[in-house]
Amino acid sequence: MNQPLISIVLVAWNSAAYIPRCFQHLLAQTVQDFEVIVVDNGSKDDGCVGLQEKYPSLKVSVKRLDSNHGFASSNNLGAQLATGKWLTLLNTDAFPEPDWLERLLEAAQAHPNAFFSSRQLQANAPELLDGEGDVYHVSGLAWRNGYGARTYPLNEIREVFSACGAAAFFPREEFLNAGGFDEDYLSYHEDVDLGFRLRLRGLKCFLVPNAVVHHVGSVTFGKKSDFSIYHGHRNLVWTYAKDMPSALFWFYLPLHIFINIFFLLYFTVKGQGGAIWRAKLDALRGLVPMLKKRGAIQKNRKASIAELHRAMSRNWLAPFLTFLKRNTENS
Repeated sequence: MNQPLISIVLVAWNSAAYIPRCFQHLLAQTVQDFEVIVVDNGSKDDGCVGLQEKYPSLKVSVKRLDSNHGFASSNNLGAQLATGKWLTLLNTDAFPEPDWLERLLEAAQAHPNAFFSSRQLQANAPELLDGEGDVYHVSGLAWRNGYGARTYPLNEIREVFSACGAAAFFPREEFLNAGGFDEDYLSYHEDVDLGFRLRLRGLKCFLVPNAVVHHVGSVTFGKKSDFSIYHGHRNLVWTYAKDMPSALFWFYLPLHIFINIFFLLYFTVKGQGGAIWRAKLDALRGLVPMLKKRGAIQKNRKASIAELHRAMSRNWLAPFLTFLKRNTENS
């Protein structure tokens, strides 16, 4: 049997409410040369039962796990099982428009040695963006580019720092050679960390604005949950420690420390001090193994310091203004 051009990995955990809609959108793709690998993280519902029989025109395989192994580990497993040249990660609550894969393939042909981010619209408010790739700030903070902004006419493919893991497109071999997601992260910031490591290896990332998915988002743990605060703020420290090249690491370290103190105080005042303090303490406890990983990561760096610096957000006020704006809008 011929190998598919594209492998789509779906990580499911109690996703019965979303999988049928996601699969209907996959059935409608103008490019059908793909396989679907579903990694079921010990779901308690029946969302992953009988998918091969329900969708016989798709090449579907299901890997069932006995418990929830987390986003990072499960996607890595899916990537190892995949056989396509291109690896596509898609959340079960992300619903691609019919030409989604076609547009990503066109971008890949035009931009070799790169990986790609889809344009995400909010599924329940499609006039609003759910994100256009990820921003990485020199302080170590990262956020979804354009989240909550009103949609605008599609424009040209443009460079972004990294691709949101909810709908991302990678050369599979590059994903595997970079080590995939760091499984110590479990969830949150793992896509930014992977994007950083791919950039260190010389790849660029592009937003493909006409490759559109409609994303529900925050289904599993919710925004501002203790889980998301803990993992997001622990993992951003680890990403800075592992991935930031030495010249930038030392130059921006005071800002990195300041922004960690800012969030310690902010979430403590907001009544989530337990989550944020555990995050930072566990980040410090885990620094030794992360610094060991840093050695291998930096050894394989091909991109120049200047090139990496240009790809980052460098406005020192940007993380605070972005954070305060989004919290004001959501309050």
